[in-house]
Amino acid sequence: MTQPPNSTEAAEEERQQVEELEEAEEDKHGKGTWKHAAVHVATTIATPAAYAPLPFALASLGWPLGVSSLVGATLATWYSSLLIASLWKWDGKKHVTYRDLAQSIFGFWGYWSIAFFQQVASVGNNIAIQIAAGSSLKAVYKYYHKDGDLTLQHFVMFFGIFELFLSQLPDIHSLRWVNALCTFSTIGFAATTIGVTIYNGKKIDRKSISYSLDGSSSSKIFRAFNALGAIAFSFGDAMLPEIQNTVREPAKKNVYKGLSAAYGIIVLSYWQLAFTGYWAFGSQVQPYILSSLTVPQWTIVMANIFAVIQISGCFQIYCRPTYAYFEERLLSSETATKRASLRNKLVRLVCTSMYMLLITLVAAAMPFFGDFVSICGAVGFTPLDFVFPAMAYLKARRRRHQNTKMYLSLLLLNFAIVAWFSAVAVLGCIGAVKFIVEDVKTYKFFHDM
Repeated sequence: MTQPPNSTEAAEEERQQVEELEEAEEDKHGKGTWKHAAVHVATTIATPAAYAPLPFALASLGWPLGVSSLVGATLATWYSSLLIASLWKWDGKKHVTYRDLAQSIFGFWGYWSIAFFQQVASVGNNIAIQIAAGSSLKAVYKYYHKDGDLTLQHFVMFFGIFELFLSQLPDIHSLRWVNALCTFSTIGFAATTIGVTIYNGKKIDRKSISYSLDGSSSSKIFRAFNALGAIAFSFGDAMLPEIQNTVREPAKKNVYKGLSAAYGIIVLSYWQLAFTGYWAFGSQVQPYILSSLTVPQWTIVMANIFAVIQISGCFQIYCRPTYAYFEERLLSSETATKRASLRNKLVRLVCTSMYMLLITLVAAAMPFFGDFVSICGAVGFTPLDFVFPAMAYLKARRRRHQNTKMYLSLLLLNFAIVAWFSAVAVLGCIGAVKFIVEDVKTYKFFHDM
């Protein structure tokens, strides 16, 4: 007997379905190592747009308060990141996003509050770093074409087009080689900028440098509020559960190692740049440290190129929650496993195009880099990176450690973090809003900064 004509086609279709199911099952398990976790975390946190404003933040606070705030924020955010990593499968289930983790601990309000703060953080962060990338691209352009007609808005648009291209990559793990390059660029940016800052500092007459806090009492207070928001922004890492989902088992151990390696890079870059930048230029340091540098120009160009490369990867990490939110609702479960399907590609292209258009438009219209850094840090990153981890750990682990000395110590420490950084969020938001209002009055929309 001969087989029906369609039997071969049916067997082929069944084989493809099996392969798709196997691929979907494989995607449920992370593939990355602790090194991948380290580069993802370092790319997320240690962007030039995050630590380039730190000298200005120290100048707004002065040496004692500035140094203590920076060191305290470093230790607190490292501790908070370890807390979030420790909650991996805390209830026996895998929570692949920050929103899902919050829902498993706090229920409905936890999911939607984290969704809100995560969107504020990711959108605000990407507006700020797109302004920074545009500024760096413009600086490189002006080095070669001093009388060129292109404005900051042109370079913000060019960077947006490039990010739209990168946005077509399917997930965070597919960005691992991009982020590895970005991590090396972070080190290159930090080393170059620190060296050039020291060189410029030695060229300046040190007697002309002042470290006093200028302005009226109210101005000093609002600048201090703004600085606290900028420091909170510089440690922004609202994506750790999403990153942990890409790491192979044992995921906790691998992420602990990755965090430690990433924070080693962060300490070496953040602290040195913040201290040398404030030392070199004093209270006259600019919100974006590269704007304060003058010689040698070729090294400044190199630092700007490193900045653009690193920012391109950081941008991608932070836009992923927004992409995932819309794709989860626009893709059916049947087509979600067919990565090569035309429908999936079209949905991604539409979602990413709308997102990039919004971010690029806002960044070009209101290029007030320092203000966006502060308000994003205050409203978005402070709740996600300091307040929620402390509260979530206490609630998730209270039954296991209740009435022990260690639990009581953690209780006091976590409540102190929640209280202090809640205050930072409120004060930073007040300072940032005040300066945004002032800048809108001073500059026109689409001003070429």
